[in-house]
Amino acid sequence: MHKVEILCKMLGVSRSGYYAWVSRPKSNRSMENEKLLEHIQKSHTNSRRTYGYRRVHQDLVAEQISVAKNRVYRLMKKHGIQAKTRKKFKVTTDSKHSNPIYKNILNREFNVNKPNLRWVSDITYIPTQEGWLYLAVIMDLFSRKIVGWAMDSRMKEDLVISALKMALFKRKTNSSLLLHSDRGSQYAASNYQSVLTEYGIQCSMSRKGNCWDNSAMESFFHSLKVEHVHHEQYKTRV
Repeated sequence: MHKVEILCKMLGVSRSGYYAWVSRPKSNRSMENEKLLEHIQKSHTNSRRTYGYRRVHQDLVAEQISVAKNRVYRLMKKHGIQAKTRKKFKVTTDSKHSNPIYKNILNREFNVNKPNLRWVSDITYIPTQEGWLYLAVIMDLFSRKIVGWAMDSRMKEDLVISALKMALFKRKTNSSLLLHSDRGSQYAASNYQSVLTEYGIQCSMSRKGNCWDNSAMESFFHSLKVEHVHHEQYKTRV
């Protein structure tokens, strides 16, 4: 270690100034930052290091801790606290089929003022040591809650039908319900479309190769993957 006298000379400060700085009590701001950092680290750890500054800030607000979002960002950046990164995207949509394709009626209108008016659906994959596990999900855009889901080792139409039937069992629907998905073969299949027709549900599909047309589901799957799939190793599909 270097002597204080040498360091002070190198930095161009006096020894008395250095010792005055060392003995100076911490400012209220510094003590507040130390306390905030504890809460930030707790939130980040509880999320399994998946939360960025926005969601950490939401945690603090939920705990009735009044703090600006930018302050959380600066503290996390200063101390190297960051969310896990997203892994590469894998295509799960097979739009090369001969079944009818439906118009994009939803047209990215994701803000809904009542439940059971607009649902969105999609399929994602989860790697396991037994092979791929496919997950189909249906979300109500009003509450952003998952109302139906199903898992299977195969990505067939039965998968999306099972998710749909769960949603129909849990929710009371009417003829004003619209269900949006991509134009994959599972959603265009006749058996799936028959269920929609039986319950008077209007079908809407994304435009070809345009994931933003179903961005609400993309956002949900992103959070699911980052928080519970990436950096995890599942032995079985169960």
